[in-house]
Amino acid sequence: MDTITLPAEWHPQQCIQLTWPHAGSDWDYLLEEVEQCFAAIAREVLNREKLIIVCQNREHVKKVLKQNGYCHENQIASGPLFYEIISNDTWARDHGGITVFQNGKPLIYDFCFNGWGMKFPANRDNQITRELFRQGAFEGYGYSNMKFFTLEGGSIESNGRGTILTTENCLLSANRNDSLSKNEIEGCLKKFFGAERILWLKNGHLAGDDTDSHVDTLARFCNEHTIAYVKCSNTDDEHFEALQKMEKELETFSQTNGEPYKLVPLPLPTPVFDPDDGHRLPATYANFLIMDNAVLFPVYNVETDNEALESISTVFSGREIVPVDCSVLIRQHGSLHCVAMQYPQMKLT
Repeated sequence: MDTITLPAEWHPQQCIQLTWPHAGSDWDYLLEEVEQCFAAIAREVLNREKLIIVCQNREHVKKVLKQNGYCHENQIASGPLFYEIISNDTWARDHGGITVFQNGKPLIYDFCFNGWGMKFPANRDNQITRELFRQGAFEGYGYSNMKFFTLEGGSIESNGRGTILTTENCLLSANRNDSLSKNEIEGCLKKFFGAERILWLKNGHLAGDDTDSHVDTLARFCNEHTIAYVKCSNTDDEHFEALQKMEKELETFSQTNGEPYKLVPLPLPTPVFDPDDGHRLPATYANFLIMDNAVLFPVYNVETDNEALESISTVFSGREIVPVDCSVLIRQHGSLHCVAMQYPQMKLT
């Protein structure tokens, strides 16, 4: 039988993918601001790892990078790897390939992405991973067409040791895999990812979220034994009850050795509202990106930023914590982790 492992995000990485915003996406009215944010993320990635950029026009992206402090293609290693592929939007975490190791060799699953349950157009995004393979982006990786199953990378967390953390609100929602029962979906996850256990969160949500409670907005594995999660301490906040219930659920989860997880609370950000229509935006500090020697950490220019940075630094003592202003990303209801997808090195360690 094949041995399949879903590596944790902290597994040594080969590269990271960004899918660049463009005027034909929902970012049109914020394009200059969001490109500055993407350039900041790209710069921090390129200081440490290789970067794949999916874009409409590579010359335009090069110009934006240079305008925002990235001076030359050969500044870091070989510079970003550009692939001109048409896209609907920018959320690489959810339309990007998900890598497993099959018998020790990397295999990229290309799941169906349908715009978070057919809320938004995704026909172009759904083809990106296959097109990246066609253009030679993933030499040495296997490819598996998984379009029979709808799954977004932001909806699952792996500790790299056979445990997957997810939410019922997302994986059991309508218009994803609603012909399957919870037991059947759990069976699929175990089969696809070689998982021994699925930890299901029943509670937790963020106002303004389009993903039906992706776990990467709420609770994250930081290592095999530690989960960072969003905590709400304000009893008057609309999130208080749901996030308190989520905290209680996390306290009931145990590791395979029977020990409880170490739980690290991240504050719910000071409320951020859309300046156009006033609705609350789904700001979260759980949407960080773990890299080989750093953690890119979203901040929103609000009072709770410093508290969150102090909290996360207690977990990742061996990695540099790099704050990235993501206040523009949440205008379209996502954040830092949502726009990036990591691909592990080709050796299973």
